[in-house]
Amino acid sequence: MKGLPTVLDVEKFTEARAFEIDAMQTAMKNASASSTHRAWQMLPRHLRRRAASHDVRRVPLRLREKARAEMDPVRRKALGRSIPKRGKGKQISRTEAFLKRQRDKTWLETHIWHAKRMKMENLWGYRLAVQPTEKSFRPSHRAAVHGSILHDASYYSLIEIKGSEVIIKSLLEMCCDPQGPGIKRCMTGARVLDSHIYKPGRYPFDLIAPVTVLWMPTPPSAGDRVVWVRCHPAVHDTIFTALQTSASLSLQSAKQQDQSKHYEIEIADLRGQVNVFEIMGPKSSQVIKGALSPANDDKREEFKKFWSSLTDLQTTASLPRGMVVGFKVLDPRLKFPPKNARPQSNESGLPTSSPDFSFPTSILAQSQIWDEEKRNGLKKPRYKKKDLDERRSKNLVPGQGLNPLRQDDRIPVLLIQRSIENTASSNSALHGWTLILPAGWAMPFLSSLIFTGTRVAGQRERKTQAFEAGTAYFPRDYPFTDFYEQFAEERADEEKGSWERKPPAKRPNFEKLQTKSPWKPDWDVVLGIANSSRSTSDMVPTQRENNAPAGDADRHVIPWLLPVLAEINRLRAKRFLDALGPSTRAEDLWKGALVSVKLNMRRKGAPSDLAIIYRIEDAEAKQLMDVTTKKTRMIEHDPSTEIEISQATPSPASVIGYVTSGNFSLSRGHSFAIGAVPVAQFFNLQQQAQRLGMHQSTLVKVRNREGTVCCVGNLDLLEG
Repeated sequence: MKGLPTVLDVEKFTEARAFEIDAMQTAMKNASASSTHRAWQMLPRHLRRRAASHDVRRVPLRLREKARAEMDPVRRKALGRSIPKRGKGKQISRTEAFLKRQRDKTWLETHIWHAKRMKMENLWGYRLAVQPTEKSFRPSHRAAVHGSILHDASYYSLIEIKGSEVIIKSLLEMCCDPQGPGIKRCMTGARVLDSHIYKPGRYPFDLIAPVTVLWMPTPPSAGDRVVWVRCHPAVHDTIFTALQTSASLSLQSAKQQDQSKHYEIEIADLRGQVNVFEIMGPKSSQVIKGALSPANDDKREEFKKFWSSLTDLQTTASLPRGMVVGFKVLDPRLKFPPKNARPQSNESGLPTSSPDFSFPTSILAQSQIWDEEKRNGLKKPRYKKKDLDERRSKNLVPGQGLNPLRQDDRIPVLLIQRSIENTASSNSALHGWTLILPAGWAMPFLSSLIFTGTRVAGQRERKTQAFEAGTAYFPRDYPFTDFYEQFAEERADEEKGSWERKPPAKRPNFEKLQTKSPWKPDWDVVLGIANSSRSTSDMVPTQRENNAPAGDADRHVIPWLLPVLAEINRLRAKRFLDALGPSTRAEDLWKGALVSVKLNMRRKGAPSDLAIIYRIEDAEAKQLMDVTTKKTRMIEHDPSTEIEISQATPSPASVIGYVTSGNFSLSRGHSFAIGAVPVAQFFNLQQQAQRLGMHQSTLVKVRNREGTVCCVGNLDLLEG
């Protein structure tokens, strides 16, 4: 007791023992966290992996001991027995196990990478990524608008047509959309052709799907030509049959014109022979420039000019649409990890100079990826990753890239400018690149592209890109195509089943809401061609019928009917197709035609898919115009008028269309929708706008199928 101090200064004592107190508190905190969290749950979200719970080496070093204590051996020891395993004779290899799981669907080369990070579904015979597991709806949109986002589109079908140029040109003219860009424009191979394909000789009926046509650049002295047709995998068989039929008709027509000449045509299925990546966003050019390294043996001046300008390219919108660039690149694993190319800028942050403009030419588009022997020779990389790692370990300076050797692979690729845009509005357009490379090289390229900071998109993000750009997306916005009917039926069965599983108090009563067709759009009723108890005039009455005699209405309708048939026959004659038969009347064409439209909400309201579009009567339109005018002029108005109009239940006879895609648009900052209405109803709305002096502002009401309130929007044609 003699050595103890007589007085204890608490403050000084605490300061002297502060380190020990802090260590004790940290230990207590770690001990409590260890009891409630496993090792991989302590990692940041972007580092969490499902494989970390099975492989201790996937956990950072500081948590490795804790993870090792939580592995399966501890569980087996606690149970007092070991989990039985297959005998050595019954064990199957990893490759055989994966092939066994692909009996009813096909995996992409990047499947395992996607399956660890995204939600997967069976679609069109493939196992595809639908959306990331993390919350990424808005970040994905920001990446497409301000950065870069990548989508593996290798599941798209590829059909090769090989033969005489005359026959291929006739074949494509017989089934492609005559209203789109001409086929001659892309025959040099310097551009791709985005068009729509119909059943042979059936334009404007029997639309199948949108397609992309790419010609192989060949010197004029060459004989046969090669064409690639890319299409949606769900309509591969239909398009393949349509091309075969068109080829037969073209050969038959050529033989009748000149029997001395002998033509041959070959149509092949190239599914699984190439991989395709879609890279969208303003930084996609810098990502391409940083991840890919062109081979040094390319002596083309056009390509050197293009590649040097890629660094300072702010957006691919400044390039010609559909421009094709072909070249060879080194194995991207040689210079892993890649670095994004950065455009040169001055002190203000603006680019120092605009890049040199590159015009599409057939020389610039040449690539060895068209050669089947080259593609087959590259299906398996010459060196595995472990071989390259062994070479990298011999570098004197760690982290440096490998110098390419003569034995290293040179991979031919195609780079195609891609734009998702609406011709009427370029503010919301998205631009980027489509990268085509041989089969077997998806993962080496994906690893380099992802390491640059590019986000990865699934099916949801790809649909959102088309919606934000204000363009139609197949099959969702293509009514009356065969695959749309299948898509609508599957969606209706799924949503109806979900609705039936809910109790009556937790689901909307569509009968009370007067929603006649809640599961799929009833286009026949909208067009007035359905066999219903109501007459056609009751379903879709025109505004002119209420204000003019029947004779006047007929005289006004005739000028719109006759040019329809004449214009279609002119386009068919342009493609050397016979005119429509006498059984096809102009009135029938006019009555059965749908037109794609876009809807911008005037104030509130967010239309969703399958929302119903109603016509507004003249009296309601005048009231809405008065309310809008008073708000604009800051005059007091009666809000009850607007509430009454929005809450009034529309008549079923005033239905004029349906929304195929609707949501809140992040790029516009308000609700937006894409739908379809009959052509006759669209002109009736325009006549109403002119009659009421609304300055071409066509007003409609939109009501969600489960809602009671109608929102007012402006309806315009969907161009592009």
